[in-house]
Amino acid sequence: MNKLSDGFRALYAGDNLLRITRVRYIPRWMVLFFDLGFVFFSVLISYYFLLKLNVKLNFQNLLPLKIFIVLCINLIFMFVFRTYAGIIRHSTFFDFFKILLSSGSSLITLSLLNYIFDLIQGRPLFLYPNIFLFFFVSVSFLFFFRMATKRFFNVLVDFTRAPSTLNVAVVGVEDVSVALARAIMHNPNYPYRLGGFVTNRTDSKRAVLLGHNIYSKNHFFNNPKILRNFDAVLIIKEIMSKKELEEWMNLSLDSGLKVLKAPTIGKMRDQDLVGGIRNLQIEDLLNRRPIKIENEEVKKRHFGKNVLITGGAGSIGSEIVRQVAEFNPATIVVLDQAESPLYDLELELLEKFPAQKFKFILADISNSYRLEKIFEEYSFSMVYHAAAYKHVPLIEDNPHEAVFVNILGTKNVASLSKKYKVNRFVMVSTDKAVNPTNVMGASKRAAELFVQSLQNTEGNTTKFITTRFGNVLGSNGSVIPHFKRQIQKGGPVTITHPDIIRYFMTIPEACELVLQAGTMGDGGEIYVFDMGDPVKIVDLARRMIKLSGYIPDEDIKITFIGLRPGEKLYEELISDNSTTVPTHTEKIMISKDYCEDFDMVNEHFVKIVRSAMKKDKNEVVGLLKSLVPEYISNNSEFEHLDKKNQTVSTIQLPDTIV
Repeated sequence: MNKLSDGFRALYAGDNLLRITRVRYIPRWMVLFFDLGFVFFSVLISYYFLLKLNVKLNFQNLLPLKIFIVLCINLIFMFVFRTYAGIIRHSTFFDFFKILLSSGSSLITLSLLNYIFDLIQGRPLFLYPNIFLFFFVSVSFLFFFRMATKRFFNVLVDFTRAPSTLNVAVVGVEDVSVALARAIMHNPNYPYRLGGFVTNRTDSKRAVLLGHNIYSKNHFFNNPKILRNFDAVLIIKEIMSKKELEEWMNLSLDSGLKVLKAPTIGKMRDQDLVGGIRNLQIEDLLNRRPIKIENEEVKKRHFGKNVLITGGAGSIGSEIVRQVAEFNPATIVVLDQAESPLYDLELELLEKFPAQKFKFILADISNSYRLEKIFEEYSFSMVYHAAAYKHVPLIEDNPHEAVFVNILGTKNVASLSKKYKVNRFVMVSTDKAVNPTNVMGASKRAAELFVQSLQNTEGNTTKFITTRFGNVLGSNGSVIPHFKRQIQKGGPVTITHPDIIRYFMTIPEACELVLQAGTMGDGGEIYVFDMGDPVKIVDLARRMIKLSGYIPDEDIKITFIGLRPGEKLYEELISDNSTTVPTHTEKIMISKDYCEDFDMVNEHFVKIVRSAMKKDKNEVVGLLKSLVPEYISNNSEFEHLDKKNQTVSTIQLPDTIV
């Protein structure tokens, strides 16, 4: 009622059009009042036509009573079918159907009453043509009232939008596209105005949808007069293939239009659909179709169990925590040495999963005494080891730190998993561990060797699983956030080499595959993931610049700064002397890598750790190269160690390191 009074007061105010659009719905009694008025008017019109045709009416002296009877019968069926209950400005065919039911029932009732009156009085109370004429006129008026009101509000909404409103063309004429267009039309508070539809179809040139033109793709993008009327193209990503998405993006950007994306189809059920519209991001172009994992098997491994996630505050670890929480484990222990990210994650998870029991532990995995107390307290069924140092240039300058976390830390967590008979241990590795050219990749390969060799040791009951994949979109320190910051600053965008390529995967997809791989195999396997097609980084940068509304090499410069120490032009998921074996999950394969003897690997680990304590970089890297013989440094200060190895088959280990 307050909304309606606001609308009436607006008639006397200076901004009446703007205020009227804020009236969300008319009270039901007023809709009923209008409907009865149209019924009354329809009765008068039907009698008027009959009089003009010189038709003599029955019982003319009872005309007021006859009109009253018609109104009462219609009123009864309006209540029965609740024709007044819909929101007029959002009327649909369902509302028209209710009008037909109500008016049709009134027609049948009046005909039945007429028949009874005819039996009693010898002639009908109403002329039958009069009843049918009234039916058609009343239905027309009631439906026209709703359509006219709906159109009136739509025009007002468009007229009163802010000057900065974007005129958008919705891509597609499917049901989801029409639903999105309707939502835009009915939301005056958002900065979008529906201008029309664009489709691949060529049979809709003269068709109109929701009062707006439908343009074929070629006609739309090749006609400057049409393009001048639009500011953006709105895409529903889920109904397109990756190739189609790139085509629409390129056509739109080349035509000077912004590219917007709608929320996912699942979120289209929410009321705030229009508020979910965002600029298309580069992640949308790199993202692949959602994968289907065997949730039942994964759930069985976690439901009611205690689970440990190391590195749980990191980009990968935190997503593993979120996904594991969906399977209702008894306790999730989240362990990390980064205080602030761990605290932020705690606040998020306690709000999102109030019924789930969490334990957030600040600890360093290189401290075996601290870790053992945790393993003693909780009887873990699953351990996800995601803690690692991963930034290639930093680790190249500080190889001893990689030894403490990636090597010693992995040894501690894996050994304790064996000692306390954890059911499954899943390590998150990287494609940089394959034919490594840097300390980080070599340290992760060393960790893989230890985990693999531990599988076949005496008394072991734990299944040790290794998962290996490439770059993940949006992870801490990844290239995409870095490029975004550079573009926001006006450039230049810096790339190490014009030919460098990388594989990309979304964080949720990578973690789903980690959970799936953790349920597979007998232990000792290295699972590699299907990373899709590689992406050339310079092409990635150009797309991001275009999506930001700039022209590459004109508005934003691209500069090449040379490969960083230890960096490859391309990454691999399997080594040269390895093969892959398919699994029952399409996107997961087993890499058949060589496996070393545990005693040999453990002996190297002891020596490397002790060498790291002395912070002798060359000695640490030399020992690492002897453990991982395929580790050949690239663009690094440690290249001289490879030259030395060409004349000496193995590095002589100091006698003092035991």
